Amino acid sequence: MPDPATYRPAPGSVPEAPGVYRFSDTHRRVIYVGKAKSLRQRLNSYFADLANLHPRTRQMVTTAAHVEWTVVGTEVEALQLEYNWIKEFDPRFNVRYRDDKTYPVLAVTMNEEFPRLHVYRGPRRKGVRYFGPYAHAWAIRETLDMLLRVFPARTCSAGVFRRHGQIGRPCLLGYIDKCSAPCVGRVDESQHRDIVQDFCDFLAGRTDHLVRQLERRMAEASHGLEFERAARLRDDIGALRRAMEKQAVVLGDGTDADVVAFAQDELEAAVQVFHVRGGRVRGQRGWVIDKVEPTDTAQLVERFLTQFYGEQAALVESADEAQQPVPREVLVPELPAGVEGLTEWLSALRGSRVGIRVPQRGDKRALAETVARNAAEAFTQHKLRRAGDLTARSAALQEIQDGLGLDSAPLRIECVDVSHVQGTNVVASLVVFEDGLAKKSDYRRFEIREGAAGGDVASIAEVVRRRFRRHAAETEGEVDQTQRDDPGNVDAGRGDGSDIASPDPLPPRAHRPGIDPETGRPRRFAYPPNLLVVDGGQPQVEAAADVLAGLGVTDVAICGLAKRLEEVWLPAEPDPVIFSRTSEGLYLLQRIRDEAHRFAITYHRQRRSKGMTSSELDAVPGLGPTRRSALLKHFGSVRRLKAADVGEIAALPGFGPRTAAAVQAALHGADHTANQNADHRSGTAPVGVPGAAPDEVPAS
Repeated sequence: MPDPATYRPAPGSVPEAPGVYRFSDTHRRVIYVGKAKSLRQRLNSYFADLANLHPRTRQMVTTAAHVEWTVVGTEVEALQLEYNWIKEFDPRFNVRYRDDKTYPVLAVTMNEEFPRLHVYRGPRRKGVRYFGPYAHAWAIRETLDMLLRVFPARTCSAGVFRRHGQIGRPCLLGYIDKCSAPCVGRVDESQHRDIVQDFCDFLAGRTDHLVRQLERRMAEASHGLEFERAARLRDDIGALRRAMEKQAVVLGDGTDADVVAFAQDELEAAVQVFHVRGGRVRGQRGWVIDKVEPTDTAQLVERFLTQFYGEQAALVESADEAQQPVPREVLVPELPAGVEGLTEWLSALRGSRVGIRVPQRGDKRALAETVARNAAEAFTQHKLRRAGDLTARSAALQEIQDGLGLDSAPLRIECVDVSHVQGTNVVASLVVFEDGLAKKSDYRRFEIREGAAGGDVASIAEVVRRRFRRHAAETEGEVDQTQRDDPGNVDAGRGDGSDIASPDPLPPRAHRPGIDPETGRPRRFAYPPNLLVVDGGQPQVEAAADVLAGLGVTDVAICGLAKRLEEVWLPAEPDPVIFSRTSEGLYLLQRIRDEAHRFAITYHRQRRSKGMTSSELDAVPGLGPTRRSALLKHFGSVRRLKAADVGEIAALPGFGPRTAAAVQAALHGADHTANQNADHRSGTAPVGVPGAAPDEVPAS
């Protein structure tokens, strides 16, 4: 465990100016980023008596091995730099506003040729508009089903859409007028996009215009004696009004605002946000976070607004008012100390003035109290639901440390598993758990090369060798380069008057160990585990240990978990370690092993399926996957492609007469080969080869 005194800055070396600071561990991995009005005062607080520090702060400073800082000129620069560093380094001790549960949203894939409406859970993506989140998925489906009669947009998956386009018949929704059936050409791309845009306008709050438009069309149909059409429009208007009734009016003045509230204790905090657009609650969202240091409500407000709206702005490609990441007004329980700089930064994200204030009276005050009650309720539920999990994870790591005789708790555990069928399509997986939770962004999968013939033992040895060779290549070589650089050659700033000063400065991005100089993100194998788990018994463990010994890796513990009796094997030990069947440590190791097995077998099935799926177009020289997909997308099937002539194929973008002729030759040549093989099996002579025996068929 590093001693904070070993990397404490020299007295007087830390400036009293405002700036942003970062702590990093022994591998130069940034683990915490913060900002302060006085760097000297803030950093000195971290090197006080450990017994008096906040528990998470104590864990952070004892994990760190370096500290560095950047002096900035304004509050806006500090906000922007802190946000950029958190995005770039993803520090494990920073507050992460991640949903306590994944709320469903209504997604509209505007980046597709024919946009799709569907219920979605997961990370936000560019080119997709989101409405919600909603507390329950059934609420979205009920609203969507109600609105499809008015806005008959596509809701099917890409596979269903392609299949119905190929067979030339719409699905059931197309027959009952809840889909405009763009798959069979009932509407073209622009008409379908207009339908989707009207749907988005309605959910964005532009309801009155659409209702008035439908009422006008209903009156015109009635005057024209088109009573069936008028009745259908009347039902559409009723559906829209029922959907509007589900969104209660909370602010009668049509305010666009986000209302934020917190509930907290010394270690954690819950945040709730109500998104109000046009006076109606359009969505609700909640998070539960761990506090790294003592943080009051004003500081929580500042950090939440910075991270939340920074993330939202990165996903928005259009300046359309309906897609604005920042509302006109943000209602908070307390104003942060740097509210002027925060307001300026949010206004720049929006492109117009944003107000941050504390509601004092009236409807807005009542709504803020409602959001605060929701935050308190969410925090209570989190405590009831998570307390056991947090305790169990801590107990599990402690039990693994004690059972395996480790110097410290294994905060990062990696597990290797191999999957194959009788030695074919041999693949392996590497899964990563940090603090007892899966870190899926660090998962890796391997195609086994040399070790496939040697069974599971050789395969595991190959994976371990490749993983740690890559780690050495991505860290040690760059460290050497950094040491050769002039230590006094420190980047003088970012071109805006900032200055970097530190007793142990981070090297430039191009020389940071484990950091990709192009993206600024950690490389694939940048950080070693504290514990490496292999799926298997003593032979697999010994093979992995021999590889690490050969590579000179001495700071990574190894164990193996055998499936039969769930015993834990250590290298050079004749007997296994037996954990209690009710042990939290054994349960965590089993979960990690099972996750590695799931990840490996999923990849193996993909490889096996890919190997069994072949196309007659694969044999066409110079025809890659993109143009093969273009052919199948245009013609719908290989059968239709065979019936097309060279001119039809050559007319496609990216194809010419020569490629088209090669495609036709390959397809009809495949048919000829298939006919010959059929003749060969039946014992008849192929056409044009009189008297040829069945075993003398010439190759086509």
